[in-house]
Order: sequence, then C-alpha cells, then structure tokens
Amino acid sequence: MIVGVTTAVRIVVLPGDGIGPEVTEAARRVLDAAGTRVGLKLDFVEELVGGASVDAFGVALRPQTLRLCKTADAILFGAVGGPKWDDAAPQSTLRPGSGLLALRKGLELFANLRPVRVDAAMVATSALRPERVKDVDLMVVRELTGGLYFSKPKRRYSTPRGEAAVDTMRYSTPEIERVAVRAFELARQRRQRLCSVDKANMLETSRLWRTVVSRVAERYPDVACSHMLVDAFAMDVGPRRTTSS
Repeated sequence: MIVGVTTAVRIVVLPGDGIGPEVTEAARRVLDAAGTRVGLKLDFVEELVGGASVDAFGVALRPQTLRLCKTADAILFGAVGGPKWDDAAPQSTLRPGSGLLALRKGLELFANLRPVRVDAAMVATSALRPERVKDVDLMVVRELTGGLYFSKPKRRYSTPRGEAAVDTMRYSTPEIERVAVRAFELARQRRQRLCSVDKANMLETSRLWRTVVSRVAERYPDVACSHMLVDAFAMDVGPRRTTSS
C-alpha cells in the first residue's frame, strides 16, 4: 500500500572510489522505493570522500563534509581507495583510507557490527559443505577507533641499516569497555553467549583487553563469556578439511 509522504530524512551519500558509486546508486534506488511505500521522504546529499576527494580537494575528507555527516540522519558509504592512489605514490602519507578513519573517529563509530548469516536458499550454492553453513548465525563486533589504526607514533624512517617503520598499538580501559558493553548487550538479545578474541599470550594490550572484558562480564551474569586466542578462534570457526593434503 502506498501512503502519503509525511516525514523527511536527510542522508549524506559518500560514494567514494572504485565500486562505491555503483553500489550507493543501487542502494539509493532501493531506499527511495522503500521510503515511498512507508511515507518517508529521503533527501540525499552527495559528498566526496577517499581518492575522489584527494583528487578534487587534496584531502581524503574535508572538515565541512564531516560536519555535514554529523547533522545527517544517516550516512550511505560506498568504498575508498584503489590502485590509482596506492601505485602512484607508495610512500605518500595522503591515503584515501584516511577519510574513512576520520569518519570513524569524528562520528565515534567505535563498534563495527558484522552479522554472519546464510540464507536458506543460498546454502546449496556455498563452496562449503551444506552442514557447515546451515543455520550459521554469528555477530562479529569489531572495535574501530583505537589500536593500530589510530595510535601514535606512526611513521616510516631511515636508519643506517635501511628503512624502518613503526605503528603503535594502544588501548585504554574506556575504549575497550564501551565496545565490550555493546557486544554484551547484543549477546543478551541473541543466544546469551559471547567470545572475546585477543592475543593475550603475546600482547600487553590484549591482556588489558581480556581483563576489562572479564570485568564487564560481571555486569552480565546471564551471558556466558569466554576468551579465545585469535589463532585458535580462526581454526575453530574455519571450514574443516575432509581429506588430508
């Protein structure tokens, strides 16, 4: 049923690079059709980000674009980066991906939610055995605004023995706590099970991570919390071999 349009929503569209313009254009058509059916007027405002913004303005994300995103009801993001910018200046500090990082930081998008679910109609088309993918229902919660991507120092430099580079891995208790709370709240709404994945056998940041998550777990006695090293986790969730190589 078609109803009268009564509400307006502003959506900032950031097509970006590569396949970004194509997928955001398709998404806009879907959103327009859905909005018409429920009486929602969608006002799209398009801005540049990533390599497209580098080419036009010399920066991967303009301050005015970030300000516009902060006032929008939603953001439709495509993709950033590509060989054009990576191959042209391998040592350049001006990267299209820095626009995405600036969006994450500026909008405090600290939790990336990635659902893993296989539609029943697609089970038979998977490269994995049907029994391995049937009824898969997993939500990955990834921290987005701390760690290696944002910590300082981060630089490339010359030494008497050749070039070297450094990236710093830093996490604070508040950063870990807020993403842990988000994960526990989601687990509470699902199957009341949460697995925190880290590298606590090697990294001090992961040992802090495990400590903070364990502390947050005390607030959620109804959620079964476990910890697993990333190596073991990758093996546990990956496909099993059916024959020896």
